Amino acid sequence: MKALHDLFSTDYGLMSVGGIAFMLCMGVFFYRFFTKKMNESAADAAK
Repeated sequence: MKALHDLFSTDYGLMSVGGIAFMLCMGVFFYRFFTKKMNESAADAAK
C-alpha cells in the first residue's frame, strides 16, 4: 500500500507513471503505424 501511495503522490512516482504511459502509447502508435505500412506495401506488391 505504501508503494502505491508513493507512486501516485510523489514527483518521482508520477514521473514513472508518465513514463510508463508514454511508452505504452508509443507502442500502440508504432504497432498501428507499421501494420498500416505493411498492409499498404502488400497491396502495392499485389498490383
